[in-house]
Amino acid sequence: MKSRIPFYYHIVFFLLLFLTYIFWDIGLNDQKIEIVIKAICYGITPTHLLAIFCIYILNFYYFCEWFLNRKKLVFYILTIPVSLLLFAAVRYFLQEVVMFNITGMHNYYEEAREIGYYIKDNFFFGLPAVLLSALTFLFWQFHTTQHQNQELLLENKKAEFQMLKAQVSPHFLFNTLNSFYSQLVLKEDEMADDILVLSDLLRYVITETDKDEAILSKEIQFIQNYIHLQKKRFEDQLFLDFSVEGNYSNEKIISSALVHFVENVFKHGKFNNEDEKAIISIRIKDDFLEISTFNYFIEGENYSSTGIGFDNLTKRLEYTYKGQFILEKTEENNTFKTYLKIPLKK
Repeated sequence: MKSRIPFYYHIVFFLLLFLTYIFWDIGLNDQKIEIVIKAICYGITPTHLLAIFCIYILNFYYFCEWFLNRKKLVFYILTIPVSLLLFAAVRYFLQEVVMFNITGMHNYYEEAREIGYYIKDNFFFGLPAVLLSALTFLFWQFHTTQHQNQELLLENKKAEFQMLKAQVSPHFLFNTLNSFYSQLVLKEDEMADDILVLSDLLRYVITETDKDEAILSKEIQFIQNYIHLQKKRFEDQLFLDFSVEGNYSNEKIISSALVHFVENVFKHGKFNNEDEKAIISIRIKDDFLEISTFNYFIEGENYSSTGIGFDNLTKRLEYTYKGQFILEKTEENNTFKTYLKIPLKK
């Protein structure tokens, strides 16, 4: 969910700019009020500011979004001459075509309307449109980032609080599990192994999930342990295809992202029918990670009601990866699909 500046902000801003322009002419430039009013009545001042507004909007919503937002500064600089040429074209159309047909007056005299001179002259007049839109975009981006930082800090504090509530004497819990393991290892190898898996799983939840980033190998190991224990819970009636493709080791990803998808499959999916298998697939390739899930769910259940966790995950992904991730979910015919693609950090 990307924060966008409301469009009416731009309109209010340019109305204020219009008033400032008029008072500047009258006050600081010592321009006669009659001349200023005449320029307004003949549409010279409004069409000039309208041309600036058009290029301002184009630059803000397209060039800044495409290049400044992705930190491609060189490409953005290359768009500036394009914006200035477009400004000259828009201003010419508004003043020398539209307003001339209405009022019978040109703003530029005939020699000045020669294309070379007109474009060169309007490069100067069009520059404020580019500068204003770029500065406004950067200011709003900074404001949005600060707001997202505050929201993320609040979410982390909430998560920490919930984690603290759940961490009832974790050392006692681990010591108890280790004690059980020691007692069972010589008698019940399989149960002892399960307790060891549970101990590793709990240790990961308590020590790793409160971090911003997780080591990919540990995150996948956690998922494997989680699925292992779920198989015990379902008494081998768990119809699930789980696969991991690609090489990985110490790459880093946003913590608990993969766990979110796996938990949702087990929370809402159906597993008791071999013809309706759930699927969890993790693929690592070209410094990217992809996870996709598919599962059937009980007819009539509103799967989308679980959107709070999904919304929180989306905010974390936007904060961490900006525009470098793909997140999709699809619900149809009692099936639910999710897909996430994120870059890996070395």
